[in-house]
Amino acid sequence: MFALLTLLNTSSTLPDVIEQTLAQQASSTDLSWAQTIILSIVQGLTEFLPVSSSGHLRIVSQLFWGEDAGASFTAVIQLGTEAAVLVYFARDIWRILSAWFRGLFDKTQRGFDYRMGWMVIVGTIPVSVAGLLLKDIIREGARNLWITASMLVIFSFVFILAEKLGSKKRSFDKLTMKDAVIMGLAQCLALIPGVSRSGGTISAGLFVGLNREVAARFSFLLAIPAVLASGLFSLPDAFDPAAGQAASGAQLFLGTAIAFVLGYASIAWLLKFVSHHSFAWFAAYRIPVGLAVMGLLAAGVLQPI
Repeated sequence: MFALLTLLNTSSTLPDVIEQTLAQQASSTDLSWAQTIILSIVQGLTEFLPVSSSGHLRIVSQLFWGEDAGASFTAVIQLGTEAAVLVYFARDIWRILSAWFRGLFDKTQRGFDYRMGWMVIVGTIPVSVAGLLLKDIIREGARNLWITASMLVIFSFVFILAEKLGSKKRSFDKLTMKDAVIMGLAQCLALIPGVSRSGGTISAGLFVGLNREVAARFSFLLAIPAVLASGLFSLPDAFDPAAGQAASGAQLFLGTAIAFVLGYASIAWLLKFVSHHSFAWFAAYRIPVGLAVMGLLAAGVLQPI
């Protein structure tokens, strides 16, 4: 109302006032509460499944609202799902951290958990470096929906090959630094929406002979440092419209909470699922979704950018 009176006092005509008000509303880049809730639900349900949470967030945003919520908002609400990992694997994380710190000062304490600490650190380096160097590409060019849809389809065949070629015989205590580096390099692919962080790392784990549950568990542990750093680093940008749609502190808090609850449930479900089922089942979901998005893009229903 104050803005309306101000415009009237500056001798603008009523049609001009209406036109300017509508233009301001149309150009608003604030995230709505409906968007916050729906996108957070999508994040929580898809972050740990090998279907690409960033790809699904990108598709849902464009399909329902015709705009991209932005990589910064995505990175911040990922803190909720990563908090779920911290809680779910709290005992494992504490055991590894304790062993790592003890091993730093006492060579006699350098057992498997100590080495596991170094595996997580070294495995995190590739995606950390790639994320910093390719920040602008990740937030702009890589978010093209044609790329997302293509990766959903193409990377599905990587799942199938990993299942067919991997021996799936190696247990958790057989993990090596070489495995950590290979899975860490595969994690870099997750910077492209449509690939999937868990899909890339788990597939790499299967290729080197790890069994499904071991590959999944190490994938979750490997993601913790990189995703936490990415979320905290992106926190200021999540309030900035220039980095996508701006969100309020309350929206980010609610989104993170929703992602945490659903993310925790997703972890429990996935670990139970992979102990008895092939990851190739996720390809049966990804391929139709990717093809459907391509169809909507070709028909002009969705815009690629």
